[in-house]
Amino acid sequence: MAYHVAQDIREARTLPATYYRDVQALHHLRETVFLKAWHYVGFEQQCPQPGSLHPLVLMPGFLDEALFLSRNTDGQLFLLSNVCTHRGSILVREPCRAREVVCPYHGRRFSLDGSLLSMPLFQEAKNFPGATDNLARLPLERLGPLLFSSLASECSFRQVMGPLLDRMAWWPWEQLQPRPDLSVVYQVKAHWALYVENYLEGFHIPFVHKGLHSALDFGQYSVEILDHMVLQTAPARKAEEGFQELPSDERGQRPAAFYFWVFPHIMFNFYPWGLSLNVVVPQTIDFTLVYYYTFVNRPERLGQGAGAELHRVELEDQAIVEMVQKGIRSRLYQSGRYSPTMETGTHYFHRLLALYSQSKLNGDHT
Repeated sequence: MAYHVAQDIREARTLPATYYRDVQALHHLRETVFLKAWHYVGFEQQCPQPGSLHPLVLMPGFLDEALFLSRNTDGQLFLLSNVCTHRGSILVREPCRAREVVCPYHGRRFSLDGSLLSMPLFQEAKNFPGATDNLARLPLERLGPLLFSSLASECSFRQVMGPLLDRMAWWPWEQLQPRPDLSVVYQVKAHWALYVENYLEGFHIPFVHKGLHSALDFGQYSVEILDHMVLQTAPARKAEEGFQELPSDERGQRPAAFYFWVFPHIMFNFYPWGLSLNVVVPQTIDFTLVYYYTFVNRPERLGQGAGAELHRVELEDQAIVEMVQKGIRSRLYQSGRYSPTMETGTHYFHRLLALYSQSKLNGDHT
């Protein structure tokens, strides 16, 4: 089913409630959008030494693609398929160090860059080995220690992330340190799009997030629509709780946080203490996983300002989104209207979802 959201927010209605119950729409988006998106796949320190191997699953429960990070003896980092090219066995089952990758099923051997080395009892096979006998190698891009890749992107990382990279050119990416102890996976009993559209508007902050509201000058909250991206910014109510690296404005205020959403599912939340990278992973039409990855460059500023109580804010968001999930099941609710001043980000998101609902699996609108 194709959906439509009017371009003029003053006239537009939100996505209909039927969208959030449409299993086929979710499956369609998986193949036309998520498959081609750029994804966070880990951080450099997970493969610290030559010979380090680190398995991962890309978007578990949704894309479910088995991959592994590998660092060869020259120190070069690779992202490779974790599926043997013989009969499909998983190769690397836990983080380890090795000189080569050996399939536990039939002994096929690969180098640390994914090239086939040998295979027992294949002497009589014709046209063997070929290019498809090597492990598939994916592109790997870095933002400081953060690693990103795509299974089938038709756009470069720079094309996708350009507006964020330009706006945050001053940000000390290389100083970020991973903090797994501060990283969390949240289980949200709601459609993934409900979670994202809530993130994309600050309209609810005074009503849902009393603590966060007290840290922000909500009257100066701004939303900027970029290419397949939305930036939300709010000045800190107290200048000392904002970014000290940036000059204060004419009111003596500094930004408390920069919230970048990159279509369809990644949020970069910049705070004076570092970065909270959130990855939204759909599971079903009414269940979503949200991964919070924490990277710190100013540990002394943890616990201050807009980024002080992320866990509490997340639980508040989760509660309200789950309430909406119940509401859209109503036979009496069809769709709503947008605030032209406060819901431009949500409107843009809905426009993109409607656009991609009309795309073909052969790659239109990508």
